[in-house]
Amino acid sequence: MLTPARAVAGRRRYGTADLYRIATILRAKEAGFSLDDVRAVLDEPDPAERRRILARQRSALAERIARAQASLEIIDVALRCEHEDLAECPHYRASLAARIGGR
Repeated sequence: MLTPARAVAGRRRYGTADLYRIATILRAKEAGFSLDDVRAVLDEPDPAERRRILARQRSALAERIARAQASLEIIDVALRCEHEDLAECPHYRASLAARIGGR
């Protein structure tokens, strides 16, 4: 994904554009992109196709964030619980019921 220029001694010379590509790769990996998807985004010459790839990744990331946020809320409820048995706490039960759709 990187093609830095070579110096006289064969060493790689990274320029500003390379640093931005590296930063993009690192952030994309944090967001859950596969290396193939990162490569596709960086190398895709068609802006419409690049947007399609990014929109798909954005949707997947938003879903992961929503699930993580819901889990965080359940943990917060559990942290506030003073019951000896967490499973008996009505606030915790309500939080779980809301998470699983009241089943």
